[in-house]
Amino acid sequence: MHKLINPKSVFNSLQYGFSQAVLTNGGQQLFLSGQVATDENQNTIATGMKDQTRVCLENIEKVLKEANSQKEHVSMLRIYIKESANTPEAQNDIAEALQEFFVDCAPASSWVVVTGLALPEWLIEIEAQAVIPN
Repeated sequence: MHKLINPKSVFNSLQYGFSQAVLTNGGQQLFLSGQVATDENQNTIATGMKDQTRVCLENIEKVLKEANSQKEHVSMLRIYIKESANTPEAQNDIAEALQEFFVDCAPASSWVVVTGLALPEWLIEIEAQAVIPN
């Protein structure tokens, strides 16, 4: 079970597609490696920030499904954004993709700007942590 915690005494993070905290109760923990905008053959399949974010989230969903889990079980995201791609527009694109993907189940999140990712064409990488109910 997940309980989203978004007190009015801190900024409204839901407008950016994530919650301030997620309280979980029981279950197995699932830790996902960072997902990037590649297909199963390691081909980068998106170039813009919003499309790369969507592909990362779709890849997360595929891994969750394989573990008999779903996006509603995700409690935490760690988002790594390439420094050269970190603009207000790019942050908006990320927020929109998160809101579209996690409609009513926005996980907690940290956004970290990094100098680069493993390949120069990658703009974003997303790690996830899920708690699967017993």
